[in-house]
Amino acid sequence: MPASSGRPVVLVVVGPTAVGKSAFALDLCERHAGEIVSVDSMQVYRGLDAATSKPTAAERARAPHHGVDLAEPGEDFSMGDFVRAAERAITGIVARRRLPVLVGGTGLYLKALLRGMAAAPRRDPRLRQRLLDRAARRGVASLHRLLTRLDPDSAARLGPRDRQRLVRALEVRIAAGRPLSAVLRDEPFGVERYDAVKIGLDMDRRALYARIDARVDRFFAAGLVDEVRRLLGAGRPPAANAFKAIGYREVAAHLRGETDLEAAMALTRRNTRRYAKRQMTWFRRETGVAWFSLDPGASDPCTAARAAAAAGLAAKGWPAWA
Repeated sequence: MPASSGRPVVLVVVGPTAVGKSAFALDLCERHAGEIVSVDSMQVYRGLDAATSKPTAAERARAPHHGVDLAEPGEDFSMGDFVRAAERAITGIVARRRLPVLVGGTGLYLKALLRGMAAAPRRDPRLRQRLLDRAARRGVASLHRLLTRLDPDSAARLGPRDRQRLVRALEVRIAAGRPLSAVLRDEPFGVERYDAVKIGLDMDRRALYARIDARVDRFFAAGLVDEVRRLLGAGRPPAANAFKAIGYREVAAHLRGETDLEAAMALTRRNTRRYAKRQMTWFRRETGVAWFSLDPGASDPCTAARAAAAAGLAAKGWPAWA
């Protein structure tokens, strides 16, 4: 329900991968009549299960989950697609007089949801197909060369193999008549659209990295290699956005014969640790977050964070009908 500000109240849980965000968010859902909105760019893909930490059936029974299994792995599901889906989910949750709990590690998606996106042109299916056909004929690098001529700032920011983002940048440049970099510069993220209580979870680096390594080992034990093999066997293109997910790209390289299995596992551990570091750099810049360093050896490491969430919600008048 809207707070006194007139904006819907939401609870936001951020932090690096493997720190315990999902378990904490589930606990808060049970305490505050919440439903989870996943803010994860890879949980949106159906069939990517072994290494995306999707909620289990038991977790879904504890609280409804939104933002999961929205697209096929071969689709390019954009940030805009995510924001529109999340907005619909939040509207429905609020209408049911329940609390939206936003949890996940994709910082750019969270910022776009909380503050809105730059008013770039919507996707043009015919233009997109022409660009994809060009990439198929001449290689993805040809899109990067074209973007370098049309929008050198965006080209410098994007990798030469990042097909999805290269196509999007070219779409904007051609449809809007100006570079994507100019759109983002002239129309930055706006003000907060929700009345958010933001809780950040962190942990000692050594303890967090140990948890990351253990999680990666569980992914492989859960059948990650077979899952990637099935996805590729079903015709999912290796260049699809879904295969940018950590774990999936390393296993795909292994299945192409570029690395052995042990090397793929080691790379997945290393890349996940690096990703966690980038997440913290991003989330530390998010305004209004109350940060808590968890002690993994404590019987209840989230006591202080849980109390802060409750106090923040109470200060915003949640629940509005009480």
